Amino acid sequence: MGFKCGIIGLPNVGKSTLFNALTESDKAEAANYPFATIEPNIGRVPVPDERLKELSQIGKSEKTIPTYIDFVDIAGLVKGASTGEGLGNKFLAHIREVDAIAHVVRCFEDENITHVSTSIDPLSDIETIITELKLSDLETLQNKYNSLEKKAKHGDKETKNQIELILNVQKKINDDESLKNIELTSEESDFFNSLNLITSKPMLYICNVDEKSIIKGNNFSEIVKNRALKEKNDVVIVSAAIESQIAEFENNEDKLELLKDLGLKSTTLKKVVNAGYSILQLITYFTCGPKETRAWTITKHTTAPKAAGKIHTDFEKGFIRAETIAYDDFVEHGGESSCREAGKLRQEGKEYVVKDGDVMHFLFNN
Repeated sequence: MGFKCGIIGLPNVGKSTLFNALTESDKAEAANYPFATIEPNIGRVPVPDERLKELSQIGKSEKTIPTYIDFVDIAGLVKGASTGEGLGNKFLAHIREVDAIAHVVRCFEDENITHVSTSIDPLSDIETIITELKLSDLETLQNKYNSLEKKAKHGDKETKNQIELILNVQKKINDDESLKNIELTSEESDFFNSLNLITSKPMLYICNVDEKSIIKGNNFSEIVKNRALKEKNDVVIVSAAIESQIAEFENNEDKLELLKDLGLKSTTLKKVVNAGYSILQLITYFTCGPKETRAWTITKHTTAPKAAGKIHTDFEKGFIRAETIAYDDFVEHGGESSCREAGKLRQEGKEYVVKDGDVMHFLFNN
């Protein structure tokens, strides 16, 4: 399991350029006019993790298999999208299918690149998008309410509870309250998740700045940061123009050299992936052996049997125990057998909560 990240924003803010840079492709048409992207472009890229290569070398593995992230380049939303403007309903449906949202905000001035507004105003741009997402969710909730209201006449308690939850969520959206920390029972949670509301999805802002602002940002990106802080959202500062230059290099060493020249420590891909993992509360564990070393993505607080189930359902059903080594110990001692001798290999049972970087071997009954 990796995750699916939808890239949204107004037309001409740099979404497609960013998508092409992230996926090192030219799948998305980057054009100077609205709706260059109609159907969403999807690019699957390996999640960068230096630990995977290190483990593979120690394990002398034949294969090295990363976990993946899918980026979905969704067409630019405009004011009125929730009522169908600019093919809005179609685009909003695409957003419902992702795990997290990367909201690209234009934070640069360039008279050669058309903008939907007469001036660059990040807060106004964000508000336009957020309003359309809210209106779309309110419509979803109203439609569900209408269908449940008919059933409620028969005195179904569960249906009445669902209607009450819908009214509560509608009020929160109308009052500009976040849906992130809404308190729900397990039954309510299942129903809430089935609604697949866009405004309940984790979001990070990507400030697309000019080249000279790539290190410290600028006044526009600072405005976005302040808003994100209030919303408890993450912010990533990138320059889509620079990233597209980096993506043109086929040699990884040339890319790293350019990053160094620009004073950058990591690529946009790594920044976005790290932010995405953070907002979705994801971690990575590893399996390592002669045949392959592989990364597995799970959510924080996952128990060992559930983590084993990511590999195969039989591993979870017949789980006996997990042999576990911390990544740092695995590297320091040079592999499983040395860790075993040094007492760094632990036997963990069904209650064990997997930690980021754990190197695991599962024992199970067939």
